[in-house]
Amino acid sequence: MSGLIGKKIGMTSIFDENGKNIPCTVIKAGPCVVTQVRTEETDGYEAVQLGFDDKTDKSATKAEVGHAKKAGTSVKSKVVEFQGFEEEYKLGDKITVEHFVEGEFVDVSGTSKGKGFQGVVKRHGFAGVGQATHGQHNRLRAPGSIGAASYPARVFKGMRMGGRMGGETVTVQNLRVLKVVPEKDLLVVKGAVPGHKNAYIIIRK
Repeated sequence: MSGLIGKKIGMTSIFDENGKNIPCTVIKAGPCVVTQVRTEETDGYEAVQLGFDDKTDKSATKAEVGHAKKAGTSVKSKVVEFQGFEEEYKLGDKITVEHFVEGEFVDVSGTSKGKGFQGVVKRHGFAGVGQATHGQHNRLRAPGSIGAASYPARVFKGMRMGGRMGGETVTVQNLRVLKVVPEKDLLVVKGAVPGHKNAYIIIRK
């Protein structure tokens, strides 16, 4: 689907016409530069590659510098391919936040915040085992049994246990666009999106 690359600014809330308080996320969406156009003849599929957020030539590879030079732009920190654009684009074209309109729904993808090693209560929503009575003192947030001993004599694959949490690609679907602010390249969507502040996110129609 067509879309843009953006950066999460943070969360706030706004009031609708009925006076209801709506939590929302502010995203700096674009402007994105077309850095490559994929075609059926040369690549076997059609897509538009967009670049967002300038990067210095010093911190870029020679390949990145050459790739950006072909499009007549500076090296970009984040490069993503999109399919499904209705408009025809060529190298160097800019796509702004006006690609979106208020009231439509978008899918937002990003990398969730890394939480490090977490137990089963936080990671999987376990209730914990038993009550803190009858001398029981250290099993409140334990996972309980993870399998039988003599048969099958092993722990089944996929058993939900403690482990690293977060740091994964997450997509939140059907977020309503509440506001588009073209002069500041801002997009306001209802609800929360994955990632920390200033994290790169991908907004798709």
